[in-house]
Parts: sequence; structure tokens; C-alpha cells
Amino acid sequence: MTEQTETLPALHLPDVRLRVPTHEDAFVWHRLFDDPEVMEFFGGSSAELSMYEELTARQRRHDAELGYCLWTLLDETGEPVGFTGAQPWTRPWGPVGEVEIGWRLTRRAWGKGYASAAARATVDRLRAAGVPSVVAMIIDGNERSVAVTRRLGMELAESFATPPRTPGVESSRRVAHCFRLTL
Repeated sequence: MTEQTETLPALHLPDVRLRVPTHEDAFVWHRLFDDPEVMEFFGGSSAELSMYEELTARQRRHDAELGYCLWTLLDETGEPVGFTGAQPWTRPWGPVGEVEIGWRLTRRAWGKGYASAAARATVDRLRAAGVPSVVAMIIDGNERSVAVTRRLGMELAESFATPPRTPGVESSRRVAHCFRLTL
């Protein structure tokens, strides 16, 4: 009797395009992410437009200085559906000094493979830029993002308690899981 191995079907991923965010993308990101479900693992509520203006400006600087950033994610038709990319982890807790890969999509784009396709494109760009490894910080319970890390071949490395969301209220801490991938 011969041993048979099960062949899994190849994951069909959509065609996506990544572009350096423009000033106008601040308005687009603000609109795309103005949804409590989208923001569930990113503070829980919509951010002010000024935060996205600062974020897109910082990403343009990252692209110019580092060769990577959080890029605006465009679907097959060229419409923005979110962002994906990488940036240095600058918070005083967690994987200090490492490069974090991440993604955030508007709800209408969930479950269509955009995050996985864009994350794979990001990994390719980071390899080309000479980045040796990346981390993904995922808040406990965000199973959609955990699934993307698995598709990339990332492995759970450690977990961190986040700072309290409400200062002085220890029960407002969350757990962030750190996934790693050597490029």
C-alpha cells in the first residue's frame, strides 16, 4: 500500500497594488476605517482625521528614508480598500526596535484575500529592501489577522500585556501576540 498525501488547493489571491499614501489618502483612510468593527482591535473607535494626516505624512517619510511604509492598498479596480506594509515598532513596550508588518482593511474588503495578497507583496518588498525579519503584533481575539500571519508562515514568538487603554485601570490592558518571520 502506498502512502498518499493530501494536496491542499492553492489559495487564490486577488490582484492588489500598493502605493505610497498621498495626502488625499488621509481622507480615504479616515472614511474607510470609520467603523467600530474595523477599529475593534485598534482602540475601538474612529480616529480623528488629523491622526490620518500625520500617519500618511509619516509613511511618506518612511518610504523615502527606509524604502518601505504602510502603503495604500488598492483592489483589482484601483479602489483603495485599506493599507498594508511595515514600519519600525517605536512603542516603549513589545518588540522594541523591530520592523512590524501590518494591515487594516475596510469591512467590505474582509474575507476576499486582500490582506493575505498585500501582506505577501509587502514581504517581497521588505526582502528586496534588505529587511532581515518582521514581527506582527496581533491583539488577542483578532483571528482574521492571526490567519494572515499563518498564511505568511509566521510563528507565535511571545505575548505582551499592552499598556492600559484607560490610564490607571489595569483591567483595560489587553494581550498582544507577537508573530515573527525571518525573511
